[in-house]
This record gives sequence, C-alpha cells and structure tokens, in this order.
Amino acid sequence: MSRIVRLLLALALVGASIVDANTRLPIAELSTSDAEVRQVGQGRMRWFGLLLYDASLWVAGPISGTEWRWDRSFALDIRYARDFQGRKLADASVDEIRRLGLGDDGRLEKWRAFMIAAFPDVAKGQHITGVFRPGVGVEFYHQDRSTGIVRDPEFARAFFSIWLDPRTREPKLRAALLGQK
Repeated sequence: MSRIVRLLLALALVGASIVDANTRLPIAELSTSDAEVRQVGQGRMRWFGLLLYDASLWVAGPISGTEWRWDRSFALDIRYARDFQGRKLADASVDEIRRLGLGDDGRLEKWRAFMIAAFPDVAKGQHITGVFRPGVGVEFYHQDRSTGIVRDPEFARAFFSIWLDPRTREPKLRAALLGQK
C-alpha cells in the first residue's frame, strides 16, 4: 500500500467532526464530578481538496492556556466523509506514530493489533471516538458503542499525538482542534 494512501487513512482518523445537536458522543465518559464537558475545537481534514473527515476535541473542566495538557481526560471524535477499512486506519495510525518516533517495532506491532481489534470498517457519516484517560489508556467507540479498551498509557498518548503533538503532519487541523485561530 502506498504511503499516500496510508497517510490519507491516518488523517481520516485524525479528522475533526462538526457535531450537530442530535449527535450523542460518549463525552459523558469525561465527567469526573461536576466538571462541565466542553468542546475545545473542531476542524476538517482535506487531502488535495477532498474531504476525508471532520473532527472535534472535547475536555472536562475549564480550558485555559495555549499548550496542550496530557494530564486530564479528553475525547477526540472523528466523523468520516467516506468509507474506510478499519485495518487500513490501524496501519495508517502506526505509520504516523512511527513517523513521530513514539515506539519501537515490537511495540508498534502490539499497538497495531490493538487498533485492528478496536477499529471497525466505517462508512461515510459514521464516527469513531477515542476517550483518553491519563495514566490509564483509551477507550474507542464506533457510533457510540464501545469497541475496545486499551489499558496502555503509552499507546494512548502516542495515538492521540497523531493529532495533538506539535510535530503532527497537519498543524492547521491541530490548531483548529485546540481552538487556536
């Protein structure tokens, strides 16, 4: 599979979803007490003008500062604008994590297996949401149904770094997700 196709698929996972009022995300999972869950930002992932997905980032509690913080729970929701195979999303994600230098070959293969198990094939209009738990891991949802929990904090951080690390391939999307103009 070409690197371009893998990049497209990874970027589709990153995408920012514009969520309408009828969409119920598993963001209730973020509540830790009386903290209000808020959308930080949203953006669109395009490749040569072709819309791949929309993405939105949600956190519990107040939002302040310009630097991303990894010490609290958050959710990244991606609504796809086209069909993608789950296995290809996993492969593209591994390629991006490798590009960021966040895992050795053995760990990347283990993480790939986690993602293949958690990522179903998605159709246009469907979404996958990842809920990050600092020090614990990530839970993935497809259409608001849990598809897998990965209790590996290093994997969780590496996975979300695809979108949130300053070295992301898509800095404009990162800025949009972080609510930066």
